[in-house]
Amino acid sequence: MPETVSPVDRAAVTLAERGLAGAQTPALLMVSGGSDSTALAYVACELRDRGMLGQLAMLHVNHCLRGKDADDDARFVARLSELLDVPLFSCSIDIAAEAVRTGENVEAVARRERYLAANEALESLCLHAAAPLADGRILTAHTADDRVESFYMRSIVGTGPGGFRAMRYRNGPVVRPLLDASREELRDYLAQRERAGLPMARDEAGALWREDATNAHTDRFRAYVRHEIVPRAKERNPQLLEVLVRTMNLIADEDDLLDDMAVEVERRSVSALDPSDPRAGCVLAPELGAEPLPLARRVAVRALQRLLGADARVEAASVDAVLAAYDRADGGRPIGGYVANVQGDTAVSANKRGVRLEPMAAYRARRKRG
Repeated sequence: MPETVSPVDRAAVTLAERGLAGAQTPALLMVSGGSDSTALAYVACELRDRGMLGQLAMLHVNHCLRGKDADDDARFVARLSELLDVPLFSCSIDIAAEAVRTGENVEAVARRERYLAANEALESLCLHAAAPLADGRILTAHTADDRVESFYMRSIVGTGPGGFRAMRYRNGPVVRPLLDASREELRDYLAQRERAGLPMARDEAGALWREDATNAHTDRFRAYVRHEIVPRAKERNPQLLEVLVRTMNLIADEDDLLDDMAVEVERRSVSALDPSDPRAGCVLAPELGAEPLPLARRVAVRALQRLLGADARVEAASVDAVLAAYDRADGGRPIGGYVANVQGDTAVSANKRGVRLEPMAAYRARRKRG
């Protein structure tokens, strides 16, 4: 990552080479007020002025987790929006109360609610820009640092090979134009704008961005990796970000190739029980057992994902249980009489016609009928 390349130029290359957005693309900027997202706002405006993005809007979500500090964040983002003359969508959501209500992790609830708000705001932006919703993009300020942190987090807790790509440049409407830039580069960019005398938003204390004090805590997993593991790795290799980004992109290229191959195997090996209802289940053909294990595993993941729902995290044990229905020592033939109960109360059963995935209630009803 040569120091002479500005975050704006780096983002321009990322958008163009990866086909992430264009001159007519409505772009919703996710802006928390931290250094990364504040830089994203300035960068996006420069890209728009270069003709690389279309109409812009910003979204700020107050999670109501940090009291006055959170309110100050919202005020700072409002100032930034006014300075840049970019429309602002702003909302407050009591994330702690929602987490108590659902029994979920606070960070998971915050992420879900944030993206629900983002999709609603994007729909409004596209309507105003007279553009199809499918053409709109949600831009986030994830950096190379975030990607490296995710790499180490997944190294610690375990992941499939594709998980080591860590973050995608695009995931549906979500685009990450700063994924090749470092957090340090973005802060330098803000400081350079200030030195150049360009208009800059400031908070009540005169700062160019808002610091989230919770980022310094190491009791949260990502913060622990950020402050304890990554700095030590950088001591051994100061070019850690550049090296790992290159490595993750190599992994991503191979992951994409395997995914494309798995889609083709899936096309000929998976039959839906009810094409109108993915959660009704499917039958995996006997021939799937003869496919190379990496491809068969990906097909099993895709089949389980459809049955469990897009938001479910498919567990490795569930994938293993599906593949265990095939006897690879006997040419991959399905094992007649094999039955397993996996996540989501999902039944996996096998006979000579293939391996069937379906809700356990449906399996039991079918067995009862004889």
